[in-house]
Amino acid sequence: MSTRDSEENSLSGRLSRYARVGANVGGVAARVAATRLFNRQGDDLSNAKALTEALGGLKGPIMKVAQLMATVPDALPPEYAEELQKLQSEAPPMGWAFVKRRMQSELGPGWESRFRSFDKTPAAAASLGQVHRAVSLGGEPLAVKLQYPDMQSAVEADLTQLQVLFALHRQMDTAINTSEIFKEIGARIREELDYGREAKHALLYADVLKDEPLVRVPGVHKELSTRRLLTLGWLTGNKLLTYKNHPQEDRNRISEAMFNAWWLPFSRYGVIHGDPHLGNYTVFEEDGRPGGINLLDYGCVRIFPIRFMGGVLDLYHGLLENDEARLVHAYETWGFKNLKKELVEVLNIWARFIYGPILDNRVRTIADGVKPGEYGRKEAFQVHKELKKKGPVTVPQEFVFMDRAAIGLGGVFLHLEARLNFYELFNRAIENVSLAGVERQQREALAAVGLTAAL
Repeated sequence: MSTRDSEENSLSGRLSRYARVGANVGGVAARVAATRLFNRQGDDLSNAKALTEALGGLKGPIMKVAQLMATVPDALPPEYAEELQKLQSEAPPMGWAFVKRRMQSELGPGWESRFRSFDKTPAAAASLGQVHRAVSLGGEPLAVKLQYPDMQSAVEADLTQLQVLFALHRQMDTAINTSEIFKEIGARIREELDYGREAKHALLYADVLKDEPLVRVPGVHKELSTRRLLTLGWLTGNKLLTYKNHPQEDRNRISEAMFNAWWLPFSRYGVIHGDPHLGNYTVFEEDGRPGGINLLDYGCVRIFPIRFMGGVLDLYHGLLENDEARLVHAYETWGFKNLKKELVEVLNIWARFIYGPILDNRVRTIADGVKPGEYGRKEAFQVHKELKKKGPVTVPQEFVFMDRAAIGLGGVFLHLEARLNFYELFNRAIENVSLAGVERQQREALAAVGLTAAL
């Protein structure tokens, strides 16, 4: 069987993955069920650690799903979220002999002649693929991302097992209905398998951010890319956390670049980068000082219907002006159902937390006095407690990555102890924005790179 054939969503591939993932996840699920059955409350943390060890031992896409779940507030019990955040997406790299076969499968015989040089050792290895440094025939440094084999089968098997965990959670905790969360995660993970789509995302962001000096987007080399191979320009930069002890001015500049990289594309084109974790960007320097960020990965980009963006703006103005009717309209626009007054009040707890910094017209930290690992914990706990009494609530599918981006960015701002006027940054981003204008710009920008708008 050829390498390409082995990458189809094969029955044998799925069954093999089911066996490995299912044994680990099923064993932990049984432990969790026994804990709740016999009311041994103190065992929750040990069960969470067991789940982390089980998933970490498997590597692959289930780790990406688990990390993602850990950043969606209240999708998992807090002790599980805390443990899953410790997972590191460091899958064992493919050896050189295997890489050569994979590269030949994607680019054909003589593929090495299409590069001036190609590093045998990967520069990075993650859950779905690994990155090699290379140099083009024209002398440009390149980042070549090569997908691991049989990832489609692995993703489908892992998502099936995720349903087991979600079903278990729903039986034991009825505050949040996670069905729509699962749909969204499945859709985004499946999109990440298509490197052709990721190339289009990178081209989209290059256009959207072309006038933003604080953010750099790598160029796409279409002639060296396929559905499972993506070649981008290599952007030189340093890890963000190396700047934690730099002067406030440097940390603020990096943080402003992060804010612009996420919110300018959303406010003007209705698209957002759904994966703001530390491995997806580096800091470039100018004259020995931070100049901004390199945005490196485009697998998880969410294209929103314009009505969803309208809900974001309605919620902002509703909170700013204490307009209850506008708040309810915003939640309904997003897809929340059965919005009784008590439920709206619970949703407002979370909304005021997420929107708090951009409602406050002053220079401040993102959440004064809150440690990075505790950002949003108090509010999530309060929301969960109230939903147990007044819920359940079904979290709409489109809400998931918007919320995740806000939490992820907040964590970065906390790490850097940024002091900015987030109100000014946000209002600058939405200045002169009309939904009709955004719809037109989105349609034109997507068409230019071969993508379609969300319905």
